[in-house]
Amino acid sequence: MRYFAGAKAAAGRGEEQVSAADVAELKAVLAQRHGPALDKVLSASTLLVDGLAARSGATALPAGCSVEVLPPFAGG
Repeated sequence: MRYFAGAKAAAGRGEEQVSAADVAELKAVLAQRHGPALDKVLSASTLLVDGLAARSGATALPAGCSVEVLPPFAGG
């Protein structure tokens, strides 16, 4: 797991190791581990699994994959 911006602040770290079979399980594990602040950020974020956007909670997480949490960014 790699966190950026608000996700990094909510998790209290830039990265960590997490085991989960799919995105839904991953989000549940992270919410339990880090609490409601990260859960809220995750609900608004894009998760990239090996560089590809995970569009569903059923997206599988193969062993050794890379997951990045990209919260919405303000732009201008």
